[in-house]
Amino acid sequence: MPVWMFYSLLVIMLWGIVGLLQKLGTNRVSADSLLIWLMAGYVLLLPWLLATTSLSTLRGHDIFIGTLAGVTNGLGAWFLFASLESGAKASIAVPLTALNPLLTILLAMVFLAERLTPLQWTGIVLAIIAGGMISYETAPGPLVLED
Repeated sequence: MPVWMFYSLLVIMLWGIVGLLQKLGTNRVSADSLLIWLMAGYVLLLPWLLATTSLSTLRGHDIFIGTLAGVTNGLGAWFLFASLESGAKASIAVPLTALNPLLTILLAMVFLAERLTPLQWTGIVLAIIAGGMISYETAPGPLVLED
């Protein structure tokens, strides 16, 4: 198994756990508070990251892109937390927001000139259909009381 595949499988596992933790968190604290504690979790990773990374080669452009990615990620996390705090089910909101790679694909096609195969286009269509199916909820039926 290629190393990138192993890392990708770890992401699936860790982010799957994160979805549950986010809902548990927003059941107890505000989206603002949860985002603060999310950032605290990132700060806890800094000693390890700084020990294994050389920052001396970074240019201003690299720092700008990294910072913009962090702000965008933070805002996305806050909006997900706000959605969960507002009553969204974790089983719906988290998978639905996980369709964000569809926008990444579009942006990669526009800005990086990446191209997709017919099989990949089929996957995109299926992902959109899956998002609709996951987010669909039927109206609750009438409450029937039995004697």
